[in-house]
Amino acid sequence: MPVKKKTAKPILTNKKANVQVLSSKVAFEGPLFRVFREEVREPGNKTSHRDIIRHNGSVVILAVEDSSKRDPLIVMERQYRHAAGQYLWEVPAGKMDAGEERLAAAKRELKEETGYCAKKWTKLVRYFASPGFLGEWMQVFLAEGLIPGEAEPEEDELLEVVLVPLSEVLGMIDQGKILDGKTLVSIQLYARLRAKKKKAK
Repeated sequence: MPVKKKTAKPILTNKKANVQVLSSKVAFEGPLFRVFREEVREPGNKTSHRDIIRHNGSVVILAVEDSSKRDPLIVMERQYRHAAGQYLWEVPAGKMDAGEERLAAAKRELKEETGYCAKKWTKLVRYFASPGFLGEWMQVFLAEGLIPGEAEPEEDELLEVVLVPLSEVLGMIDQGKILDGKTLVSIQLYARLRAKKKKAK
């Protein structure tokens, strides 16, 4: 007798959560972000206390040179990150100024950190880096048609900027040499989209 297979019900939904903020106060305010201490009635009618970090938001730039070639070059940065206690390889990124549009912020950050401008800008993906306590979501932009120029980093930024072939960046990911989340997300998504496009030809 044939066994009937049950179709699994989808568990993902885009429905807005029914949440009520009962109280909210600023527990800490610094030049970069604020920490809010909130009492929240969450789905399931459960009341919880949450500490949430909020700021103006950030942008991520996957800057690609010669994107039509088999092994395009990726603009990478190496810098010391005190919170991680080590040097990290990353794609360019930065915080938005108050009231700034995301694309304008991406163009500004790419120019300041690397000196490059780009002729073509495309939204790739947006994601929450650490939604357990961080309210920020990050928008990844693909920047193509790069034009070199003079970098204008901020006083506290000491960056080593290099062009690395995509294949080498993917190899560094496989070897565990790239630990930065935004870089892992953007590089691997870009590589997957390239492979999908190539397969469709």
